[in-house]
This record gives sequence, structure tokens and C-alpha cells, in this order.
Amino acid sequence: MNSAPDLKEVAAGVWAYIQPDGGWMVNNMGLVVGPNGATAIDATSTQRRMRSYLDAIAAATPAPVRRVVLTHSHPDHCNGLSLLPEAEVVAHRVAADELRQPHIPAAHIFEPYERGSVHARQPTIVFDDALTLDADARPIEVRHPGRPAHTQGDAYVWLADDGVLFAGDLVFSGGTPFALSGSPAGWVQTLEQLTRLQPAVVVPGHGPLGGPELLQPVADYLQFLTEVARDAHERGLTALQAAREADLGRFAGLLEPERIAGNLHRALADLDGTNVDFAAAWQDMYDYNGSRALEVHA
Repeated sequence: MNSAPDLKEVAAGVWAYIQPDGGWMVNNMGLVVGPNGATAIDATSTQRRMRSYLDAIAAATPAPVRRVVLTHSHPDHCNGLSLLPEAEVVAHRVAADELRQPHIPAAHIFEPYERGSVHARQPTIVFDDALTLDADARPIEVRHPGRPAHTQGDAYVWLADDGVLFAGDLVFSGGTPFALSGSPAGWVQTLEQLTRLQPAVVVPGHGPLGGPELLQPVADYLQFLTEVARDAHERGLTALQAAREADLGRFAGLLEPERIAGNLHRALADLDGTNVDFAAAWQDMYDYNGSRALEVHA
């Protein structure tokens, strides 16, 4: 970890919890305080990080965390839920299904890290399209984009009165977008949907806080990915072959460049109309990384 997490108030009673450096297993969260308690957006990946998050919340507000909204099912956003055992957990129906049957990479894929005594919890409230929480106070709009994007069961949180968008992993800031569990094409459409909201503040799932300028770079990377995949498909290349040949250009400086291999598994499967081999995709990311475990700062 390059520096300490920062709980930053982005509107009255609304905070973004930003965890540098935003790499694997180092995600961002949010907090919205209402008349009946606080709503958290996502959890963290480890016991240590979740305890630090809860300490930061307690220092900022006396409001208890009564609800957690999950933006998707990946473990970095869900593991810490067990430290909020009484809170409601809100998630898209598909995310709830994914939490019951997660795709777990082989042990050698990631560097070892200390997860601690935490685990995900099953959602207590599921939705299909959208729902509004605390409608009589500060409305918290929780929306599914209507299509696969980063995952099959994404959600984003929109505070229209404050212009604050908690995008989850629909937005990576300074990191390589990761489409293995979703759809590059659907993700681009979703970014167009988010752009139409005209947010003043965008809280990404990983990386530094920003505004609407964070959206287009994600779409640009996904367009680049699609072009590489189409060329590879025409030439009969595997995902790993295409990844190794690809010139990342202006995207080479993003964190986790090895995600290109996993992303190409998804993009090529979409072109073929087939299912993704997740184990092979993770192994190809490992191989692209020089047959070294993926770096984790959690």
C-alpha cells in the first residue's frame, strides 16, 4: 500500500473511502448518512482493511451502518461484510447468485496476502432493475445497468440531489478495466448511460477520486480491447498470443496490464458465442505476467 486510505466528504453526509494504490484487492467504498443510520457502498477485501474502514466511519459520524449496497460480487468488495453481521445487504439478483458460486482462481495466481477472519455474506435484499432507498430523505438510487458490463450483476449508486456517482468497478481510475466476468460491449453502453447522468463526482471502484472525466478513458480501453480481439479472431490467435502481440500504447502505464489476457478471453468468447474458461483465463494472466504471481498490496 502506497499511502493511507482517505475518507473524503464529497457532499454533506456523503463520503468516499479511497484506498491507494487501487490494485488487486485494494478497492474503494462509500458512505451515505441518512436519518435512520448509514448506508455503506461495498466492503473491503481483508479483516485489517475492513476494521480500518469501520474506524474511519466511527470517527466521521455516530450513525451506525445499517445497510451495505454491493456494486458486484467480487471478493475485494464483499469479504469484509462479516464484520457488519446485522446490516442489511443489498445486491442485484445475479450478484447474489454469483456469491453462492464464485469463480476462485488457483492458489498460485495471486501473491499471498492476509485476508484474516472475514467472509462475504449473502444479500438480504435483491433487486432486478432498480430500487430507491431512503426515498423520503436523501434518495439513494441503486441501479443495474440493464446488461452485463464489468460483471453480469453490476449495480451503481446514484445520488441525484448531490451529483455523486458510486460507480463500483464500472469505473477504474488509473487501473486496467477488467472485463473477464462481464461484457466489453455492454460495458461501453453502460458508460454511455453513466455519462448521461452528468455526475459532478465519480467514485471509482479502484483508484483516485474524480469527476466525469474518469468515464471516457475506460470506454477508450474497452474499444481498444475490442479491436485487438477482432484482429485476433480473424487471425485465429489465442487470447494469450493476442495479448503478447498487442501494443498497449497509452494504456501500458495502467496498473495490472496483465488483465489484457483475461479480457481477451472474454472478448473472444463473445465473438465466438461460447463460454469463458475462467481457469485458463487466470492462468494466461499469470503467464503474461512472466509466470509470476499477480501483485497484491492488500
